[in-house]
Amino acid sequence: MSRSRRYRCLNCLEQTVSREFDTSHLSVTCPNCGSFERFLNERVFERFQAFEESPPPELAWDRLDRTEKLVVCERLVRSMKTIDDFEIVEEGSA
Repeated sequence: MSRSRRYRCLNCLEQTVSREFDTSHLSVTCPNCGSFERFLNERVFERFQAFEESPPPELAWDRLDRTEKLVVCERLVRSMKTIDDFEIVEEGSA
């Protein structure tokens, strides 16, 4: 029997759904807020919340937009990447 994973609506942040597969996110209509929204893997969302509360100084967290933050968290949780694998590049830099 496979383990159920939870996913959280990125619009209302209230609704969760469970699925029997493990993926970074789902795109479904939220039964709570009614939007067709991305539901983020709960483990990724937990890492995102932790970094929002206590930002890692190595990443200049406050300079990242929400999408960039979520990508970083997804890679940290769902791959072998570490914070040292990320580099902040100034806009316009090559």
